[in-house]
Amino acid sequence: MNSPTSLKGLRLLNRRAFLSDLGVSAGGLALAQLLAREDLLAAPAGGPIRPTIDSTRPFAARAPHFRAQAEQVLIIFCAGAVSHVDSWDYKPELFKHHGQTPPNAPKVTFQGPIGNLAKPFWNFQPRGQTGKMVSDLFPHLAELTDDICFVHSLTGKNSAHTQAENFLSTGFTFEGYPSLGAWTTYALGTANENLPSFVAIADPRGRPQAGPNNWGSGFLPAAFQGTAFSAAEPPRNLTAPMSVQPSANRATVDLLAKLNDEHLARFPGDTDLSARISSYELAGRMQMSIPSLGDLSQESPATLAAYGANSANTIKAEYARNCLLARRLLEQGVRVVQLFNGAYASGGKLNWDSHAEIVQSHGTHAEILDQPTAALLRDLKQRGQLDQTLVVWCTEFGRLPFMQANGTGRDHNIEGFTCWMMGAGVKPGFSYGATDELGWKAVENAATLYDFNATILHLLGLDHQRLSYYFNGTERRLTDVHGQVIHDLLA
Repeated sequence: MNSPTSLKGLRLLNRRAFLSDLGVSAGGLALAQLLAREDLLAAPAGGPIRPTIDSTRPFAARAPHFRAQAEQVLIIFCAGAVSHVDSWDYKPELFKHHGQTPPNAPKVTFQGPIGNLAKPFWNFQPRGQTGKMVSDLFPHLAELTDDICFVHSLTGKNSAHTQAENFLSTGFTFEGYPSLGAWTTYALGTANENLPSFVAIADPRGRPQAGPNNWGSGFLPAAFQGTAFSAAEPPRNLTAPMSVQPSANRATVDLLAKLNDEHLARFPGDTDLSARISSYELAGRMQMSIPSLGDLSQESPATLAAYGANSANTIKAEYARNCLLARRLLEQGVRVVQLFNGAYASGGKLNWDSHAEIVQSHGTHAEILDQPTAALLRDLKQRGQLDQTLVVWCTEFGRLPFMQANGTGRDHNIEGFTCWMMGAGVKPGFSYGATDELGWKAVENAATLYDFNATILHLLGLDHQRLSYYFNGTERRLTDVHGQVIHDLLA
């Protein structure tokens, strides 16, 4: 027996009534979006937090959401994927099962057929007071084990380098999203308005696979993108041509400032214009601040030697100078410094992507990374900079515990790998999470890169669930709709 249709149901069956109701509903949704865009909707408790930014001073320091443990962050990004089982994640079972067929493994991984399980190519030794096992791949960094907070159970989302770098840096595998550094400076500004708030220092061998996505501003205002330069390649056009007299240059700058002020007075609500003027003014101030900042001749011979800045290995020497530049930027109050070790995909020659000849390629890159990076971290600690600076060492994913069919390289591993932190706000000499007995998959306290980035923002005094930017009808976040702060890491 059929049940009678209600009056409301009959109304929905009426074409004219249905279209009328649909129009009202669509109009209501559109109105809600417009009101939200103009911040006219009543914000629910715990709603989005968008910083109030003076467009004439977009880099001015702003208060965090809550008390911050760290005021600045240094990101050391090893592009190409460092093998955790050969460096930070000690797995004795790999010695026992060396040369055997890996159990329950697919026949083919990211870049082809698999080979047998392989023990680490570098010896592991107990380090420091904690006695944590770290390999000889990084002998200088291993000496700092008691200061490091390891996360051994990270998982990724994509096995391709470009997408994985995007995910680590922006929280999304696709292009067009703001980087961690851009989100940080959007929220907090910087302490020194004579320098960029966010600086990305590329490896001497070139830019990483995802290039400027790693320091881009995405849909955030362009003022918050990272400024890319290095010790060997400072920002261009810092000095006027020899044919231009200083007095003429000064008169030109003064006239330009006058014209800009007049134009801004005519269009006071044009935030793009004021942001552009602010950017030009920062460029003018950088003409005074950058030359002395990059003058490494002010460093003592002992400091240059400690960093390896005069090494016969010219790539190592250039990277060492980048490490010195990173320290000087942090000393001058730059909010975010992103220091790259490794460039784009090149068969392992220019970055850590060791699908073949891992002993040679990882050994080459470790020689460049180890001494200068360890000297930088010691220097920051000795100068008291780590009291306010969070150091993040990261790589886009790990490598598998078994070889590729060629028998000399390891393939990509997104199911379990290691990154670490050091300095302000984190526990020293601490290890969190674990991969299985072979170092293949995270099995204890598995964490995502959403969690890792949420924890970084938390240490900077920012709530990753509320820091947002309204774009394309959506409140966007670094961590999308995911992520949990890893509270066990916090000091």
